[in-house]
Formats: sequence, structure tokens, C-alpha cells
Amino acid sequence: MNIHVSTETVDDRIAALCAGQPPDHSLRQAFYNDSEIFEADIERLFLRHWLCAGHESLAPNPGDYFLYEMAKESIIIIRGQDQGLRAFANVCRHRGSRICLKSEGRASVLVCPYHAWAYNLDGSLRSARYMAGDFDAKAHGLKSIHLRVIEGLVLISFAEHPLDLGHAEAALHAAYGPYGWANAKVAHRELYPIQANWKLAVENYLECYHCGPAHKEYSRLHALEQPAEQIAGLNAAMEARTCALGVDVGTITRWLPSSSGEPPIMCFRYALYDGVKTGSEDGSPLAPLMGEFKDYDGGVTSTHFGPASFFVAYADHGVIYRFMPLTVSTCAMEVIWLVRGDAREGVDYDRDKLTWLWRVTSEADKRITEDNQAGVNSRYYTPGPYAPMEPNAKRYIAWYLGEVASAENGPR
Repeated sequence: MNIHVSTETVDDRIAALCAGQPPDHSLRQAFYNDSEIFEADIERLFLRHWLCAGHESLAPNPGDYFLYEMAKESIIIIRGQDQGLRAFANVCRHRGSRICLKSEGRASVLVCPYHAWAYNLDGSLRSARYMAGDFDAKAHGLKSIHLRVIEGLVLISFAEHPLDLGHAEAALHAAYGPYGWANAKVAHRELYPIQANWKLAVENYLECYHCGPAHKEYSRLHALEQPAEQIAGLNAAMEARTCALGVDVGTITRWLPSSSGEPPIMCFRYALYDGVKTGSEDGSPLAPLMGEFKDYDGGVTSTHFGPASFFVAYADHGVIYRFMPLTVSTCAMEVIWLVRGDAREGVDYDRDKLTWLWRVTSEADKRITEDNQAGVNSRYYTPGPYAPMEPNAKRYIAWYLGEVASAENGPR
């Protein structure tokens, strides 16, 4: 009797799935619910690319820290005594316990709760109880993760040799320098656990085909669902207002594969409807104007950076969206609201009004993405064609397939 033993590797299987993916369609089912592909997503995208961990105002003083958590990884981002911001693996060098158990806090010394090994704010080992006399403390500091701060945005990379940030840095300065994001502060953060694969959450963010049915609040403010000619007219009027204010908001796009040696970034601007000043319930101002803005231009600046980070700027506040894969069928979406650094809650802005639009939008996104995953899990699911209103999702999926198809795109 002949017994056939398959020699197909995981890499072969993923490459075959990518090759068989119908163009301009949603992904094949395995991409959304297969654990091997999820592990490849982590290795080939999230451990390779720069990721947004938050805004540096989350840790303003020495000892202030916050965590970035994704899949099996937890990273401590902490302000040192020298005012520098650093990132360390949240893994004790003794036996691997988590050190920081809260999502944010303050500590003069990082102490592991398991065996009380203690670390200085620069990651060096401060003390290790009852270790032998020949123990080398210098060899047991916390593992460092690459970190850069650009316009207040905290970017981290797990790669030993990170992708070059030169063009992305120029794009972020051009887009968010005029809004003063480097001097902004976090007004509120909200974490939304989602029972769905991370790619469904990202795809949902990338398109506004669903905005009319699912986001009536958003759609009555943002001019994204009108005929192309009307949108072009609104955008031209917006740019004229921005120019009249003496503000130059740059939009640089370099959406390239990681084989280029740099992370992908796409910046663009779009108009709010006439008479709408910002993303509020009635379109009226929410907070003090930011950066170089002396008045409202009725516009929005939006950026897609790397595999799962998005930045939105209005004249009076900003929003950071971060998507973190957790398991093959779960992810987390964090929304971070920014205001001018000297703005006072209850005096210069009302937190509930500030966060209203993106709270109702995110709550709806959580629901529809989870419904999407439930349908994708069905035996009857097949990839469906993207609509003309979904160009960013089409672009992203084509890029994703190129990244995940090759095992060479693992962390370096």
C-alpha cells in the first residue's frame, strides 16, 4: 500500500494561497481564520514594520510608562531620568515574568513582582536578590526595542535592523507639524476588544463604502460619499481656505513594499461639508485651535502608516487609531484623542463632546467587524469583489499579499 506524505511547508501553503487570491476581492477564508497564517502575519508584518505605540505625552515625566501589547508581546515605553523615551520588552531577565502589569503608571524603579529583580529606568539591572557572587548584572538588563518619536508619535520596531524612516519622517513632519502634534497631549484613550481577525478591522477602517449604512453620524459631516465632481469642488475650496490661513499641510505618499527598505505611508486630505468646522456632533468647534491654525479650514488630514496605524487631524483636535492583533480571531482597536498641550479639560474642552464622533463610530465598527468575522467563518463564504468606493482596501490587500507571501519578509 502506498501512503502519500505531504511535503508542503507552511511557506508553500501561504505562497499558494496568495497566488490563488482573486484580484480586487476580499481575502480567501484562510487569511481570516487560519492560525498558521496569523503567525505569518505577526512574523512578516508586525515584527518587521514600524508600529505606532501611542503619543509621547502619555509618559511626560521620568518614571511614567505605558504598555504596547500585541499577540504574545508586551512592551514597556518609559521616560528616563534623562527625559529620553525608551522601549523595553516587558519580560524579566530572571525567569521571564511580566514586570509591569498595568497598562500605564509611574515607577522610580521597575520591580518584577515574581522574584523582585529591579531595573533602572534605563533598563539596566539594579538588583537581583541572593544571586551568586559571580553573577554578571550588566549582562541581564531589559531587552531594548527600537523607538523613534516623530511629531509626538511614538513608533517602535521589533526588527533587529528596522526599516528606514527617512521618507516616513518627512511625510509625518509635513502632515502633522502644522497641527502641532509634537506639542499636543492625550485627552482620552479608549480600547475596543474586537472578536475578529485584525485584517477585517483594518479593511473596515480603510473604506467608506459602509459609512452611509453604518455611520450616519460620520457621514453627515465628512464629504466622502458624494459624486467625484462634488467632492473635488469641496476639496478645492478646503485647500483654498487652508492656503489663505498661511498653513501648508503636506501630503506625501510612498506606499511601497518592505523590500524597498522603508515602511509604507499614505497621506491625504479631504473636506468636511460646508459650514462644518470639525468632527463634532453639530460641526461646531470642540477645543482650542492647534499648531499653526488661526481659524478652521473645514478639512481633515489623514494618514495610513505601516500595517495597522492611522492618524486623523482636524484643526482643533487629533485622533490616533491603532489596531493590534491578539489571536487569529481577536484583535484590539485603540482610539487616542489629542488636544493642544495647554488645553484644560472642563475649561477649554468637554471630554464627552470631544470624543463623541469617534466613540459612536468605533462602537459601530466593532459591531460590524464582528458580524463580518461571523460570516467569513461560514462554509458558504467566498471572496467578494471590492466596490469602486473601496480603493484603499484594494491597495492594502494587494500590499498585504506581497508582504505575507514571502518568508523573506520575517524580522531582520
